[in-house]
This record gives sequence, C-alpha cells and structure tokens, in this order.
Amino acid sequence: MDIQETFVNKVANSGLISFDLADYYDKGERLLYDMKENLFQGLILREKDFREFVKNHDWTQYKDKNIAIICSADAIVPTWAYMLLCSKLEPFAKCVVFGNLEYLESVLFTNALHKIDIENYRDQRVVVKGCGDIPVPVSAYVEITAKLRPVVKSIMYGEPCSTVPIYKKKD
Repeated sequence: MDIQETFVNKVANSGLISFDLADYYDKGERLLYDMKENLFQGLILREKDFREFVKNHDWTQYKDKNIAIICSADAIVPTWAYMLLCSKLEPFAKCVVFGNLEYLESVLFTNALHKIDIENYRDQRVVVKGCGDIPVPVSAYVEITAKLRPVVKSIMYGEPCSTVPIYKKKD
C-alpha cells in the first residue's frame, strides 16, 4: 500500500502578516552626554564657564550619533543649559533627547514607527514578532499596538506558529 503524505504549511497559508520591530532599529551609535562634566566642582553650573565650553567644544564629533542628555550629579541645572547644549548638538546628531539611553531607545523606535504607512495593514491579521537578536523596548510594542489597532482585523504577539491574541476586531 502506497501512502503519500502531503504537508501543508498552515502558517504560510494563514494570511498572517508578520511585523518585526527589529526592522525599525536605528543602527546609529548611541551616546550619553552627562552634564555633570560641565559642573564646577561637581555642584553648580557656572554660566560663563559653560558658555565658553559650548563655544569651543568640537561638536562635529557627534555627527550622525544619537545623543541622550542627562545630569547624573545631584545638582540644579537650569533648563536653558540643556537647551543650549541641544542647540549645538542638533545640527550634527541624528537625534537628541533629554533622558537616559533607555528613553533614547524608545524615542528612536517611536520616530521610526511614526513613518509607517498604516494603510498597508488595513483589515489584516498581524503578528508582532516577540523575540529576536535586537532588544526592543516595551514602549515600541505599545506604540505599534496603538498604531495598528484602529485598522487591523487582529493583533497577535509571538511567532506565527505560536501566538498570544492581543486584539480582535468585532464584526
């Protein structure tokens, strides 16, 4: 008796669209600029000294880099100092944020996800890939869910062969 087996790739035939957030990872270098380096005796920001530093510093070294600005010292830094620093970084850096590197990563993903043409996902069943080699912040998963939910039939998390349902449009 000759039994012929037919294998059917149910995942390929499911009509699911896989969405990999890692595709939106900005490959640019990330740097943390700590304002504590500009403090006098690690305590206060002296305007004259800071303005002199800003005037003479080589800002071109930040070309095409993603910069997070913080002050790790327990000091009061006036808002204008962060603004002045940003005004010098912005012409060279790809992205400048106030916050730590984790916040910078969230902003980079948010910026990338805002460029998506959401209409490409209208009435589709989407699986947001859940694991990979590139660390994706939770904020990116929240952002893509908020962006997709108004237009898709369903959102799932994981891999097409093993998903966790997140949202299903009511018919």
